[in-house]
Amino acid sequence: MSRRSARTINLPAPYLKRVWLDPSQVHHREAYPFCLPIFPDDFELNFDAAITIIVGENGTGKSTILEGIAALAGYDDAGGGKGYRPVDHSEAREKMGGQLSRALRASWLPKITNGWFFRAESFFSVARYLDKAARDAGQVGPDFLSHSHGEGFLRFFEERCQRQGIFIFDEPESALSPARQIEFLKLLRRMEESRICQVIMATHSPVLMAYPNARLLRLGKYGLEPTTVEQTDHYRVMREFFADPRGFVEATLAE
Repeated sequence: MSRRSARTINLPAPYLKRVWLDPSQVHHREAYPFCLPIFPDDFELNFDAAITIIVGENGTGKSTILEGIAALAGYDDAGGGKGYRPVDHSEAREKMGGQLSRALRASWLPKITNGWFFRAESFFSVARYLDKAARDAGQVGPDFLSHSHGEGFLRFFEERCQRQGIFIFDEPESALSPARQIEFLKLLRRMEESRICQVIMATHSPVLMAYPNARLLRLGKYGLEPTTVEQTDHYRVMREFFADPRGFVEATLAE
């Protein structure tokens, strides 16, 4: 990493201000991901808070957007950080961000490429890589894999997310119990209060959606729009469930 990119930037997050689609770089509209309704010629996404949270159903393009942003930041779009491309991501799913990123344009103030792109699918290949890299250098590896799934995730977040940078989380709750999600919220608070971390996250967890001060965006078939936790389908479903768990499940199974 160059000395310039390693130095601390004396400006608060967010550093990535805006991304937008350049239609002249979309050569095949029928090809994925450009065929998705959320990518019209005037697609753009603005970042005016240190933490941006995107919610929406599976298949709407949340992960693809995160992958595209990760590729713009210089990360492997299957997960990892700058300089971690040797990781074997041959089993990664939905790795389409590279194609999207070639048609995306970005506005930075300033451009910063330190940070990490976390994907649950590739966590273990990244963890093995970091352990092996440390051993090869004669150091003690971080040993993320000797802990439970959730503990390994949190240890990884704690170690990697305390530095200046842009951090992209694709459904981090996938291995976190409700109690661990609360711990993750505390980590987000520390990142926000540091003023040097920008977070862009996709989640299905109403617990994480409720983070104060975050900009919450709902991704539907036709684009992104600001929303509140209470307006999300995720919250409404869980509210009905908690009001009458047994009745909710019985009614759902009877449909």
